[in-house]
Amino acid sequence: MDNKTARFLELPSGKQIAYHKTEGADPGVLFFGGFKSDMTGIKAVTLEQWCQTNKRSFVRFDYSGHGQSSGSFESGTIGEWLEDALAVIDQLTKGPLVLIGSSMGGWLSLLAAIARPERTRALITLACATDFTQRLLIPMFSEEQLLQLQERGSLFIPCDYDDQQPYPITRDLLEEGKNHLLLDSPIPIHCPVRMFHGMQDPDVPWDFSRRTCEQLESNDATLTLIKQGDHRLSEPADLHLILSCLDHLVSNQRD
Repeated sequence: MDNKTARFLELPSGKQIAYHKTEGADPGVLFFGGFKSDMTGIKAVTLEQWCQTNKRSFVRFDYSGHGQSSGSFESGTIGEWLEDALAVIDQLTKGPLVLIGSSMGGWLSLLAAIARPERTRALITLACATDFTQRLLIPMFSEEQLLQLQERGSLFIPCDYDDQQPYPITRDLLEEGKNHLLLDSPIPIHCPVRMFHGMQDPDVPWDFSRRTCEQLESNDATLTLIKQGDHRLSEPADLHLILSCLDHLVSNQRD
């Protein structure tokens, strides 16, 4: 995939959100990447290729501070990345959408579905990391690390999926994330939801998806556990499962 052809959405704040867009039929597909990921990953590109083959509209994008988009990763928050996603929905897409979110993108896709219910026809989540700032990151830190967060505003953690330097977790990310928590109350999403999670996921326990599924108000929500699946869910069998699910959803969601 030639990522030099990325286009940019100019936001009033001055931010530039990098994206790739495929024109096609409705319902369109919008992919939400994960934490510190970008839109060049195998899931995003595979979904794009499927949409091109099936003449269906598709958008993949980078949150601010990610990939080719402008901004600093260190200054990013869940709220800011949600605003990026909503700008993409409002300005780059039309009509009904199937939202597909991976890891943190699963949480953001849930939040986007709540914010734009009239645009969300269906939702697919992959290794959904709902509320991960509160329920995953904070419990993993020692008292010494939490003190460092309070005093210095950030600390660094290693990334198993990146050859680059460890990346920062900021106090602002954790504090602002509290404004978007979903698991403590019913989640007001009523469209079809299909959730997938690997049982061998070392990063986000599959119980995150189970708890999310339980909290959904939708009467058409399912969770598929993949026994040998890891966090990425990028193996050929995983991708086949995801594409089959997408094909079924769009085939049964035509106006």
